[in-house]
Amino acid sequence: RRPADTEIDWKAYMQEVEGFANGTLDYTQLKGDTGPLVYPAGFVYIFLGLYHVTGRGADIRLAQYLFAGLYLLNLLLVFRIYCRTNKVPPYVFFFMCCASYRIHSIFVLRLFNDPVAMAILFLAINLFLEEHWSWGCLLFSLAVSVKMNILLFAPGLLFLLLQRFGLLGCIPKLCICALLQVVLGLPFLLVNPMGYLMRSFDLGRQFQFKWTVNWRFLPEEVFQNRLFHAALLLAHLAGLGLFALHRWHSSKENILTLLKDPAKRKPASPRLTVNNILWQGGHAWIVFILFSSNFLGVCCSRSLHYQFYVWYFHTLPYLLWCTPTTKLAHMPKVLLLGVIELCWNTYPSTVCSSLSLHICHGLILLQLWYGTAPTPVSHTPPPSKKLTAMSKKAQ
Repeated sequence: RRPADTEIDWKAYMQEVEGFANGTLDYTQLKGDTGPLVYPAGFVYIFLGLYHVTGRGADIRLAQYLFAGLYLLNLLLVFRIYCRTNKVPPYVFFFMCCASYRIHSIFVLRLFNDPVAMAILFLAINLFLEEHWSWGCLLFSLAVSVKMNILLFAPGLLFLLLQRFGLLGCIPKLCICALLQVVLGLPFLLVNPMGYLMRSFDLGRQFQFKWTVNWRFLPEEVFQNRLFHAALLLAHLAGLGLFALHRWHSSKENILTLLKDPAKRKPASPRLTVNNILWQGGHAWIVFILFSSNFLGVCCSRSLHYQFYVWYFHTLPYLLWCTPTTKLAHMPKVLLLGVIELCWNTYPSTVCSSLSLHICHGLILLQLWYGTAPTPVSHTPPPSKKLTAMSKKAQ
């Protein structure tokens, strides 16, 4: 028999998109049993499709099969990223696939929208690794339109765009992201623009203390205090600034040189190609920046609910193994993954579990800060075998 809580969020999602299916375009009128709709328009379109495929949401078993397929697709996209970086030992993938009850529950049992957003995000990262930046930005924006947590990757993406294209060159990529948001939200923006923006991009929404995984050791009045939220935001911004200056930007030049056209920087940087990146390890550098940007946001989150685990679960092995390590250091890293999994499987969360989660996050941050980050791309391509053979023949 299906557990009773399986249907809670799924039914709420179906109720929210049913209003849109019946012609309601005022975003403030789209509601479910759990409250008003608080996700952007991309969520509405995707779950409207699921609404029709599953017989107005009645066939939950079919929805679970569809999400099982999404889970396998998500793993494929993640594995492709890890294969390109070649940083994580193969045995770790066993833990990623088989050792997380919570992740399986989020995908296949509870049918949350978080896995949908993350799968689209990982597809976008695969496009970035192939140097398809415009298509990647389009998919990135689509992921944001499903759930806003994807914005935690945005500072890292902005840094990469500036590094690749300079200020003027990255503006068209940013316009792609913005234009998609406008197109998806247009039916709602035409009816009640403020209602759509306030509901779908509500950054000040309060979270319930009973669901928090990471701040259980605090008194509830502190957890709900706006000054505490402001302190977390300042810590997040400070962390991003420090990583941008000292971990992401390895050039001896001032970081403001990122605003220049890459061809006018010193030394001049010719246009990057996929071959250059494959040769110089740029894949690892791109993933390091994106994953660490997201992890900083998770560490400074005002609250982490159980479904939020999927925000960074598949990035944890990379964050732990992206820095050089000896064989003796592997076991503590596996243990760290196990402790994090135990924290997320403790329900309801306790003072001990939330403190342990912060300690684990702190250890990962220390490793990211003091370890050797992946080397940024050098723009000098390797000599090709064909050119080498021709030069020998000429001699």
